[in-house]
Amino acid sequence: MTTLLNTLDAPPRYIPNDPRPSLIGLTRAGLAEAMGLAGVPEKQRRMRAGQVWHWIYHRGVTSFDQMTNIARDLRQRLEDSFVIGRPEIVSEQISSDGTRKWLLRLAPDARGQRHEIETVYIPEEDRGTLCISSQVGCTLTCTFCHTGTQKLVRNLTAGEIVAQVMTARDRVKDWPQDIEANPTPPLGGRYITNVVLMGMGEPLYNFDNVKDAMDIVSDGEGISLSKRRITLSTSGVVPEIPRAGGEIGTMLAISLHATTDEIRDKLVPLNKKYPIADLLAACRQYPGLSNARRITFEYVMLKGVNDSLADAKRLVQLLKGIPAKVNLIPFNPWPGTPYECSDWETIEAFAEVLNRAGYASPVRTPRGRDIMAACGQLKSESQKLRARERLALEAGA
Repeated sequence: MTTLLNTLDAPPRYIPNDPRPSLIGLTRAGLAEAMGLAGVPEKQRRMRAGQVWHWIYHRGVTSFDQMTNIARDLRQRLEDSFVIGRPEIVSEQISSDGTRKWLLRLAPDARGQRHEIETVYIPEEDRGTLCISSQVGCTLTCTFCHTGTQKLVRNLTAGEIVAQVMTARDRVKDWPQDIEANPTPPLGGRYITNVVLMGMGEPLYNFDNVKDAMDIVSDGEGISLSKRRITLSTSGVVPEIPRAGGEIGTMLAISLHATTDEIRDKLVPLNKKYPIADLLAACRQYPGLSNARRITFEYVMLKGVNDSLADAKRLVQLLKGIPAKVNLIPFNPWPGTPYECSDWETIEAFAEVLNRAGYASPVRTPRGRDIMAACGQLKSESQKLRARERLALEAGA
């Protein structure tokens, strides 16, 4: 089913075309500089930045008026100079399995254009996983992925990446002050327990912004998600993989999807630049790699393309010596795709080969297929509700 937000559901403090810069996405040093712009004396900037950081990222406030331990005149100066709102939520779709997908419209860019991205929340009994985007569109053109059919528009800023997490926490009421509204969160005491950079875009082609955003998301005095609960997925930007381990420090997932360069060249064209052997060599150099910090290899199951027992056996050989697990992903169809999902018996036989070799190989349960929120289905420009369909739903709401 699809739920369209009305004005009462709009993100708090959202103001279209607000000219004030946002504080969301600034590093601690950047936030201290912003305090200087608001007239805070140099000796107080670090302390004031720490207070604002707490209110924004730990409490999730959307108004400077809510920062009660900051003097009224400083709150007003901050209000005059900056904004801490959220992106506009164009639509919220809720799947029959509880998965939620938000279409988010960003603030105007330098050219005055407003672009859209998609973010997905997947609730489970013991966790809640948020799938976030790192680009508008995608740098790559993976042929099995719907997002890959949308050309890259631009990188997201650190603030736009972090704001996806904050918007999701708003919608599922996951801030500390929401405990009365949500008295029984999943194990761990919160609804969003994991973040995966598996939405629109290639994170390693937006390295600096992703790094700053994940530093904010993992900061223990803010959103406070352990980097072991954050997974960065890459299609194989080989030169950036060891660097990502050293500087970003999250868990790593590799979109592999094939066991020969011939097939991977077709599925993941980036393979022509960084073939499988180079990709796996970079994985072996990933800092901190161990049985406790395994690399996840994602493998979408495509009927008659990459799902033979010979492929399974080759995959075992390719991964030899790498602490790893393999996520087998039943292909999620989208309009116009030439591919089909492998038969269930084929997927089970493939998994059995990997299991016998000692590699955990869970088959990912498709979530949110009915709202085009499953793996590989995200796209912000055309496969959403048409304008007249939105208007019709709004009229009937």
